Amino acid sequence: MRFLLDENVPNSVAAVLEDHGHEVSSVRDIMPVASPDPVVATISEEMDAILVSHDKDFRSIAPRVHMSRARFRRLSRIALKCNEPQDAQRVEKAMSLIEAEYEIARQSEDSRMIITIANGYIRTER
Repeated sequence: MRFLLDENVPNSVAAVLEDHGHEVSSVRDIMPVASPDPVVATISEEMDAILVSHDKDFRSIAPRVHMSRARFRRLSRIALKCNEPQDAQRVEKAMSLIEAEYEIARQSEDSRMIITIANGYIRTER
């Protein structure tokens, strides 16, 4: 899998993803600071990368709606809603779910994967 980490995601999350054999890029390394969210979403789609972010705005930019109405029809997201110091630990615990959901999404008509990881829960949307 390929991931694009938004500028608000700590490097420790990148390390977890890389330790599991995944390719990770960071918005901080490829785009100007404070790039608009729609631009970040576009780049993520073009890279065929799963966007990982703390930013709540991506839910309104790329909601889980029927594909014909969605602006970002191929944007997969992982929304981190946990405390930043716990991000890497929560992502580590969720890796088997993330990998399984990715495979399910790739075999579906709507190939997007949306996962929310919080302190007390993990939620997937299909």
